[in-house]
Amino acid sequence: MSPASSLPEASVATLAASPAQAATGLLAPEAPGGLVPRLQKLAASFASGPVSVAPLSPRAVDLVIPTAAPAELVEGQLRALLGEAGAPVDVIVQPLRGRRKQLFLADMDSTMIGQECIDELADFVGLKEQVSAITERAMRGELAFEPALRERVSLLRDLELAVVDRIIAERLTLNPGARELVMTMRANGAHTCLVSGGFTVFTGPVSEKIGFHEHHSNVLEVVDGKLTGRVSGPVLGREAKLATLVRLREQLGLPPEAVMAVGDGANDLDMLLEAGLGVAYYAKPAVAAAARARIEHTDLTTLLFAQGYREEEFVR
Repeated sequence: MSPASSLPEASVATLAASPAQAATGLLAPEAPGGLVPRLQKLAASFASGPVSVAPLSPRAVDLVIPTAAPAELVEGQLRALLGEAGAPVDVIVQPLRGRRKQLFLADMDSTMIGQECIDELADFVGLKEQVSAITERAMRGELAFEPALRERVSLLRDLELAVVDRIIAERLTLNPGARELVMTMRANGAHTCLVSGGFTVFTGPVSEKIGFHEHHSNVLEVVDGKLTGRVSGPVLGREAKLATLVRLREQLGLPPEAVMAVGDGANDLDMLLEAGLGVAYYAKPAVAAAARARIEHTDLTTLLFAQGYREEEFVR
């Protein structure tokens, strides 16, 4: 056990910059007057002992802070300094003990992938702008998720199911770090689940490409190779995402702090709040404000740094 991990009460502040910043020295630990020494000095104001610095990558570093101060307070102060410095750096503060997670749940659209699949489907019936507007309002929490989903799906009636393959092949892109995140956690014994308010015709191929153990989402009703404009069975939305997290956590016999979840929309919020570490990823304002942690500048590998993985440990 390392001296840092044996501290009875300690927080760890993980600082991460984008890959493009790796060569700039933005997070160089020893740079005189640099960002990391300034953050270290600020963190020391909360500490009961020396604040240690542990590099994880040329673009990521840990500050290990012996303190009983709430993580939210420490993070708020560090984030304020980063804002004053205009530094494109994400910071996640959490208890040092238990930072490496054993269960990971992720939203798909605009989180693991860069698109909203229902908007891409709507493009094939000439209604992308209309459907995208409904999607945006639903993700902001301005519309109830289930009726908004049913309304959008109804507009897809008679669309050929074959367009799904075209969308997957030609339009869907994995967000940077998605596969590294999931495969690294899997290699270290974590269970991974893609849980989406989207559709199984997309979550199946996407979960396989990224490497998730399992996936859960909605089922589009299809008759004679065409969408009927209806969803089969109950809608998987905000409550079902939370229920999936609780079920998997109980099945695996894990404490709440062993769970990490990530998402961007209002239907992810209950899941994020229930997780030991719930992360808002380039999220809608209300979600970013409520979530325990957030990513605004970097990619999904920041969630590996937050668990203490060094970059050379990433599975690519």
